[in-house]
Amino acid sequence: MARTKQSAEFEITVEGDPYVWRLHRQPGWSSDSGVRHGMAIAVRHRDWQREAVVEFPPGPEPRYGAPQLKPSQIPTDLVARAIVSAIGAGWEPLSRGKTVAIVVDSQGG
Repeated sequence: MARTKQSAEFEITVEGDPYVWRLHRQPGWSSDSGVRHGMAIAVRHRDWQREAVVEFPPGPEPRYGAPQLKPSQIPTDLVARAIVSAIGAGWEPLSRGKTVAIVVDSQGG
C-alpha cells in the first residue's frame, strides 16, 4: 500500500479573515541547479480554494545533522506578514484561478 503524504494545516486570522496554511517545502538544496532554496508555505482563505505559495530566502545553512523544520516552529506573525505581503503583491484569495507563487524577504515582507 502506498503511503500518502499528510501535511498539517494550521489556521490563522489575518485582518479579520480566516486563512489555512501549511509547510509546502522544507529549506534545502535544489536538485536542479545545486543552489539552496528557502522554505515555502502554501496558504489559502479558509472558505476558498485558491492558494498562494509564499517562498522565503534560504537563510543560513543548517549544521550537519540538524533536524528538519517543523511547521509548529514557524512564528505565526511571520506567516501573517507573508499573507499580507502576498495580498499586496496581487494575490486575490477570494477569486478563482491558479496557484500564485510569491517571493518574500526573510521577515515575510
